[in-house]
Amino acid sequence: MSTARLYLYDDAHARTFEPFASTRPISEMRAGTALIRERWMAALGLQGDAFFIAGDRHADFDEPGTRPADTTIPAGAIVVNSRFVPAVPRDPTKVGRMNASSSLWRNGTELVAVRLKDPVGVWQFADGTLPLDEVQVGTGSIGNVDGRWLWDVWDFVRLLPDQLSADIRQVASRPWLEQPPLPTHVTVLGAEPIIVLENVVIEPYVVLDATAGPILIQPGAHIRSFTRITGPCYIGRDVQVMGGDISVCSIGDVCKVRGELSNTVFLGYSNKGHDGFVGHSYLGRWVNLGASTVTSNLKNTYGTVALWTPSGVRDTGMQFLGTLFGDHVKTGIGLTLTTGCVLGAAANVFDQMPPKVVAPFSWGGKPPYETYRADKFVETAARMMARRHVELSDRARRHLMSVHAGRWTVETDES
Repeated sequence: MSTARLYLYDDAHARTFEPFASTRPISEMRAGTALIRERWMAALGLQGDAFFIAGDRHADFDEPGTRPADTTIPAGAIVVNSRFVPAVPRDPTKVGRMNASSSLWRNGTELVAVRLKDPVGVWQFADGTLPLDEVQVGTGSIGNVDGRWLWDVWDFVRLLPDQLSADIRQVASRPWLEQPPLPTHVTVLGAEPIIVLENVVIEPYVVLDATAGPILIQPGAHIRSFTRITGPCYIGRDVQVMGGDISVCSIGDVCKVRGELSNTVFLGYSNKGHDGFVGHSYLGRWVNLGASTVTSNLKNTYGTVALWTPSGVRDTGMQFLGTLFGDHVKTGIGLTLTTGCVLGAAANVFDQMPPKVVAPFSWGGKPPYETYRADKFVETAARMMARRHVELSDRARRHLMSVHAGRWTVETDES
C-alpha cells in the first residue's frame, strides 16, 4: 500500500450537486457500497487520511477520514476528480504496486487523476474551474482506472444497481475473504454471492434473495424477523433492519430502516424506523423520516422525471426517481413527497405535500416556509448526533452555521 497523499477535487460541476454539495464535499458521498473517497483510496492502493478541495464553504467540514487541503499541495501528491467513481478493486495491495510508478490515470480517453510534479497552491483550484489536464505532472507511466462518471446528481441513483452488483462481486472474489456460516433458519434464494460477515445477527423468518444480484452485510448489522433483502443490496456496519422489503439498496453505517425500500442510498446515520415506501431516492447523513413518510418515484404518465437543479429544472431522462434528502432533513408523520423532489439540507417539513423543491433550513407545514433559526438547528443536530454517540465538534458547529448563512433559496436559483 502506498502512502502518497490523496486530494479529492470537486470541480465546478460537482459543486452544483444539490441538495448535498452545500453541506459536504462530493467525495464524501456514498456511491454503490462505499464513499467516493474510500473507493479512490482502494483503487490506487493508498492508506492514511485523504484531503478534499471543495471551496472555502467547506473549510470547517469535520467528518472522520478526511480534512480540507492546506494552502499547498505537495509534490508527489495525487489529485483526483471527485465526480469519477472508480471501481472497487479485487486486491488493493496489487493495484497499489501497479500504480506506484504512474503519474496520470485515465478512464478511456478521459483524465481522472494526476500525480503532481511540483507543489501547487490550493488557490488554483479555488473556484473549481481548473481542469486536471492543465496541472503539471511527472514523467511516470499512464495508469488506467475503471469506473463511472457522475454527470448529474441523480446519477447516484441511476447507477446504483450496476455499482452494487460490481462492488459486491469484487468483494466476493477475494480469496482471503472469511465469513461465518449463515444461520440455518435463514431462507436463501438465488445463486448470486451472499456475504454475511462477523457479528451479524439474523433473526428467524428472514429471506435473503440473491436471484437478481449479490448481497453484502457488514459486521454489527442486525436483521430482524420478517425482513426480505433482495440483491443487489448492501447493508453497512451496525445497521438495524427492522422488518420489511429492502431491494437494490445501499444502507450506510449506523442507520435504522423499516418498511419498503427500493433503489435507494442511505449515506449513513439516518433513520427510517417506520413503515412507508421510499424508492429511487438518496438520503444524506442525519436524516429522520417520520412514520409513514412516502415517496413517489413514478409519474402517472410514465414519462421521464424532471428535477430541480441550481441551473433550473431539468429532465433527468429517468422514469423512476423519488426524493433527494439533504443532510439533517426531517419529515413529519404521514408526509407524502412528489416524484422528483429535492429537500434542501436541514429542511423540516410536515402536514402537506411540499413542492418539488424546498430550500435549506425551511420549516413548516406548507409554503411559504419559515426559516429554521441557525442556533436552534445546531442544538437539535447536537442532540440527535449524541443519540448515536457522535459529538458535534466546535468545528462542525461552525460548518453548519456557515451552511446556514450561505443557504440557497428557491426564488434566487430559479429566477
